[in-house]
Parts: sequence; C-alpha cells; structure tokens
Amino acid sequence: MSSSPALSARGSGPALLVIGLCWLAVLFDGLDMFIYGSVLPHMLREKALGITSGQAGDLGSYATFGMLVGALAAGTVADRIGRKKLMVSCVTLFSLASGICALSGSVAVFGLGRTLAGVGLGGLLPTAISMVSDYAPRGRAALTIGLLMTAHHAGGILSAYAALWIVEPLGWRAAFWVCVVPLLFVPVLAGFLPESLSFLVAKGRTEEARALAGRYDVELPTATGRTSGAAWANLANLFRGGEWIQTLLYWLASFGGLLLVYGVATWLPTLMRGEGYELGSALTFVVLFNLGGIVGMLVAGRASDRFGAPRISALWFALTAGGVFLLSVHMPLALTFVVVFLTGVFLNSAQTMIYATVSLGTAPADRATAVGWTSGMGRFGAVFGPWLGGQLLAADQGDWGFTAFALAGVSSMVFIGVAALRARSADDGAGRKLAAAH
Repeated sequence: MSSSPALSARGSGPALLVIGLCWLAVLFDGLDMFIYGSVLPHMLREKALGITSGQAGDLGSYATFGMLVGALAAGTVADRIGRKKLMVSCVTLFSLASGICALSGSVAVFGLGRTLAGVGLGGLLPTAISMVSDYAPRGRAALTIGLLMTAHHAGGILSAYAALWIVEPLGWRAAFWVCVVPLLFVPVLAGFLPESLSFLVAKGRTEEARALAGRYDVELPTATGRTSGAAWANLANLFRGGEWIQTLLYWLASFGGLLLVYGVATWLPTLMRGEGYELGSALTFVVLFNLGGIVGMLVAGRASDRFGAPRISALWFALTAGGVFLLSVHMPLALTFVVVFLTGVFLNSAQTMIYATVSLGTAPADRATAVGWTSGMGRFGAVFGPWLGGQLLAADQGDWGFTAFALAGVSSMVFIGVAALRARSADDGAGRKLAAAH
C-alpha cells in the first residue's frame, strides 16, 4: 500500500522541470492578463489618457480579441514550428507589448499594446496545456493541468499587489513596466524546455521523442497515422463523423465560461468599488478571487481524475452561477469575502476542466488544435464579457453585470453537461460492441 502527494506517480520527478517552466510562463501570462483590471479603478479615477467607463470596456475587449486571434492560431502554428518555439514567442510578444502600454500617450496606442499582448497571452495558454499533457505523470493529467492553471491565478494575485504597492506611489505606467520583466525569463525557457512529444511523434521524429520520453520518464504518445501540421487538416479531424456535435458543445461551453472569467476579472474591482468599497478592499477581492482559483484548480484536478472532467466542470459552473449572482446582493463584508473566494474556487477551474476534457479526449496529433480552437471560440465570450460590463457600468446598471455573468455560467453548465452525457453514451455503446464481439 502506498500513499502519494499530488503528483507522486510515474514520471513525476523529471517531468516537474517541464511543468515548472510552463507554470512560470503561465504565471507571467496571468500577471499580464489581470494587471489591466487591477489598475483600472486607478486609471478611471485619474482619468488616465482621458479614458471613460465605455472606453475601459472596449480596451478590455481589445486584449481578449487579441487572445482570440492568438488562441485560434496557436494550434496551427504550434503544429508547424513546435510548441516550444511558440511558447517562447508568446512570452516575448506579451512582454514587449506591455512596454507599449507603459509608453503609450493615447488610448489608441494603449489599445494596440493590449491587443498585441492578447495575441501572446491567447497563444501561450493552450500551448502550455498541451505541453504539460504530454509530460504529465500517468493518471494525473487533469490534476497536472489544474496545477498549471494555479499559476494563472497566482499572476492575478501579483497584479493586485502591483496595483496596491506600485500604482499609488509611481502611477499606472509602472505596473505595465513590471509586466515587461518576463523578458528575462525567455532565455531560460528557450534553453531548458524540451519540445512537445506529440509534436515530435506527429512529425515522424520518433527516436527523438522516445529519447525525451525516457529522459523524463513519461509515456510516449501513440502515433495516429496522420501527420500534423497541414493548415486545416487537424481542425477538420474535429468534425469527422459525429465529432462535430461534441466539438460545438465544447466551443459553446467555452464561450460562456470565458465571458464569465474575463468579465469578472476585468470588472470585479470596479464593480465592487461601485458597491461602496475602497480601492484597497476592492483589490482584496481580486486576491481572494485568485486564491480561490488556486484552491479550485487543485481540488477540481483531483476530482476530475476520479469522476471525469466534464462532470466536475458542469457542477462547478452551476456553483459559480450561484456565487456570481450573490455578489449583486448587499451582504456584510465578511460574508462577501467568503462568497468571492468560493466563486473563485469554482469559476476558474470550471473553465480549465473544459480544456482538460478536450485535451485528454483528443488524439495527440490534433490536441494543440483542439485545445486552441476551444479556447479561441471561447475568446468570443472573453471579448464580449468586458465590453458588456463596460456598457452596463456606463448605463449605471452595474448590478445587472453580475446577473448577466451568472446566466453565462448557467449556459456553460448546460453545454458541458450535455457533452458529458454524450461522451458517456458513446463510451457505453463502444463497450457493448466490444462485449458483443467477444
């Protein structure tokens, strides 16, 4: 009999290098993503660049539109040049783009910087998820993806403290200069991160992949007989036979999930200030929300490895919808802190378990494309969420923002729940056919 910590399984030791490097990359991704929402109350108060509430929502959508482009391109580009090179390129891009934001003298230039940053942010996340899926210890794949995503929320916590400690004395530009620091990490990532095993196998570089699998003590992905890298071939594979229904359900669930994630991430501090909280208290909500995200990733990862990622995702979205709706109700401060924390627990990991479902249920040659397009289709929701929050706030209807975000959570619960039922039905049918054959 043996007891094991979170990642104590075959391949856990050496593979931690890959997971650790990807974790740091996603940490910087989260810092860059959340920094805008954290400094936004200050920018609005100081009328930085002449920004208004309506423009603030548009600027939030620029970044998520860039993420949409980056996520949609990630699969195809990664299948051509490799996931390692793409990750290095993405970190470089969003770091330099933050420098543009820091130097900007107008809303237009600032928006350009956020859009370019979004391209890098959107390309990094699905690529990192695919990478750790290759190097995850056996039986710990969903947990490993959840562990990776804790970095995103650790970055969100860093963004809140950057706003508290740096913005007030030095101004909002200083916070974006902090987001240029990840450039120092680029040589480390380029020097120590191995190439994706799935990419090498799909490219026919089997001996190189076998050597890496042996070095990191992980299982070599199975070749599918298809080559990876044709511009649209991998995407077409997601629609063959009855797969198109499952693919669309994942996309719709991701749309609602990312509308919720980025709507709340962008507007939570501002909406809570609108409820009468001071800036310090409003940023405390950001910290609690992301701490909840870290706890939720670990809990959801373990639960998904045991019960299935689609089931956990559906349940988590239902709980998220309830929590977000409660934020529109005036409550004592201590209770509000608890609700924000629990909402963070369920919201962030609900979306991540969609990615885990897609990554683990897709052939290795198609994995980067499947995760990238699921993330990319969800980015339409990510674009819409910040814009919607801005429009509601400009119309003095901030409370309705929480209700709208809660409804998005309900829709994602329905779509991922139906996808889970279809997947279970397909598995049962395959099992009956196999039993009949014997």
